[in-house]
Amino acid sequence: MKRKRIVGAVLAALLAAALIALGTRGTAQRGQSGTVQLDKVAENVYMLTGRGGNIGLSVGDSGAFLIDDQFAPMTEPILAAVKSVTDKPVEFVFNTHHHGDHTGGNENMAKAGAHIVSHVNVRKRLAQSGSSGLPVLTFEDAAVFHWNGDEVRVFHAPNAHTDGDMMVHFKKANVLHMGDTFFSGRYPYIDINSGGSIDGLIAAVDSAFKIVNEETQLIPGHGPLSTLSDLKEYREMLITSRQRVLKLIEKGKTREEAVAAKPNADMDEQWGGGFISAERWVGSLYDSLTR
Repeated sequence: MKRKRIVGAVLAALLAAALIALGTRGTAQRGQSGTVQLDKVAENVYMLTGRGGNIGLSVGDSGAFLIDDQFAPMTEPILAAVKSVTDKPVEFVFNTHHHGDHTGGNENMAKAGAHIVSHVNVRKRLAQSGSSGLPVLTFEDAAVFHWNGDEVRVFHAPNAHTDGDMMVHFKKANVLHMGDTFFSGRYPYIDINSGGSIDGLIAAVDSAFKIVNEETQLIPGHGPLSTLSDLKEYREMLITSRQRVLKLIEKGKTREEAVAAKPNADMDEQWGGGFISAERWVGSLYDSLTR
């Protein structure tokens, strides 16, 4: 009997610890296609993670403002997560770029009453792919939403991850959603066929430095919620990788030879754990710098 009481106490302690840990991370919403984790970033601003790129969410009297919407099957748990923190409908869905892991839910969100917004190139590329979830409002360079008591500033990052990247800055909340111009803690994907480039990616990060500070919360397109120090480390990796691959190109190395040389071997363990492998990263750098 005494042993049973001890085991029961241990299990209770473990359950309590698990509940505490869940509270610090936020709440999770489940759907038939997956789970969405909701975490508070700042007053009225949240980050949602699930299957696809990280989502930003602003809530308040104006209505819900979503940044990206992952894949179509994720709409149900995403909307459930939104409803867990506000009774207001989703008024806007802002696409940071055109890739399906960020825009796949557009059609569903539009049917639910949201207005899809993006850079003009995002609409063009979605239209070319036959998507039916096209943005109804597009921008060339920048715009400001006066929404939920904040100034939500959106601005273009030319030819970075793609040719349609836009970042979203919640000025009052001091939160910046960088879309896929920032892969926190991992090698990024440069979609060269969609206008992306390593030089544009570095320029995008540099533009972010102009508006962030030590207190800014950064929502990357992929990876955990980040800070200014994480972004500085990311930029250093981009610069170093670019320089090393460029030297191989200047020596006349072919793409295959550059990849085989493993120029970033000392960084691969830290940065190569995402879906962009060390080899693929070198290849994309080579392609970008020689195109």
